[in-house]
Amino acid sequence: MFISPAYAQAAAGGDTNSMLMSLLPFALIFVIMYFLILKPQQKKVKDHAEMVKNIRRGDTIVTNGGLVGKVTKVVDDDQVEMEISDGVRIRQLRQMVSAVRTKGEPAKENAAS
Repeated sequence: MFISPAYAQAAAGGDTNSMLMSLLPFALIFVIMYFLILKPQQKKVKDHAEMVKNIRRGDTIVTNGGLVGKVTKVVDDDQVEMEISDGVRIRQLRQMVSAVRTKGEPAKENAAS
């Protein structure tokens, strides 16, 4: 009632520059989150996959459940057999290995050589 229609119409319009400036903080937050959270997490997943891939006989490993044992046999791409006590062998999924403590002997290429 006291505001003229021309004044109300002029205030409603916005330019592209102000819209860009209002979206800039969101873009900065995304960039910061990428470098602080996403990129280190991707590196950790890549390192774990490499560690799991390189498990071989004789390695001492720690599982996600806290079991510590020595790898006696690599069953296939998904499983390893580990000895947790004298004569007690279990099969463990490779993805459930959380750490490799000590490296074992290299796999023998040819027993006849």
